[in-house]
Amino acid sequence: MAADQETNTEPAPGTRTGRGGALDGAVVAVAGAGGPAGRAAVLRLAGAGATVVAADADRERLAEAVAAARSAHGGATVTGDTVDLFDLAATREWAARTEKEFGRIDGLVHLVGGWRGSATFAEADPADWELLEKLLIRTVQHTSLAFHDGLLRSDRGRYLLISASGAAKPTAGNAAYAAAKAAAEAWTLALGDAFRKAGGEEGPRAAAAILVIKALVHDAMRAERPNAKFAGFTDVTELAEAIAGVWDRPAREVNGNRLWLTPGP
Repeated sequence: MAADQETNTEPAPGTRTGRGGALDGAVVAVAGAGGPAGRAAVLRLAGAGATVVAADADRERLAEAVAAARSAHGGATVTGDTVDLFDLAATREWAARTEKEFGRIDGLVHLVGGWRGSATFAEADPADWELLEKLLIRTVQHTSLAFHDGLLRSDRGRYLLISASGAAKPTAGNAAYAAAKAAAEAWTLALGDAFRKAGGEEGPRAAAAILVIKALVHDAMRAERPNAKFAGFTDVTELAEAIAGVWDRPAREVNGNRLWLTPGP
């Protein structure tokens, strides 16, 4: 997947872009790096000159994401580690180890996902909530608590949650999913308020923001369903571009905000 859309400015394979932008030299952790969106984000961040610390529960998918980024950007530092984000102590250890090894931590991109739904509201299964609460809420709680202090020490700290428009406008068959996403958003906005208060009169130095999509699409999905339109879906490469772009904006501008990549409700 290309990090840039303009072919006339795309660097040759195996080179690091290192454009001297806001991400050059930054250290960014990506939770859920093994999925299509995580892989695209790791590629884009590495291409922008960031050191990327990738984590995923699936060792094989994580290794593939790390290898792809290293191959595409030969000068980039990209590491991978399996971390149990359901365990707060393990997540704190990951954050502390990252900052100790690289001397700083400038971002956490939260791409841990999952979906469960039903045909009707009456058919909703409480077991879906139990799973989604762990995947979509508890991992946000643990990563935000673990990386909070390190992001405050950074001069460009960013905590980014990827959410869905369904959190603001739930449908009958997505009750558990929408409720979990809404809770994760509320937790992230509370983190943003903590960053605001820590900044005092000068404003926040770090920012917590929510990137809102309808749904994601990637090349494999298009290949499996060649006749599907995927109307309103965000391509994972577009999401990766938006993620990287948050570092180009002042913390005061993005902190505590929902950044819509799809029309709002």
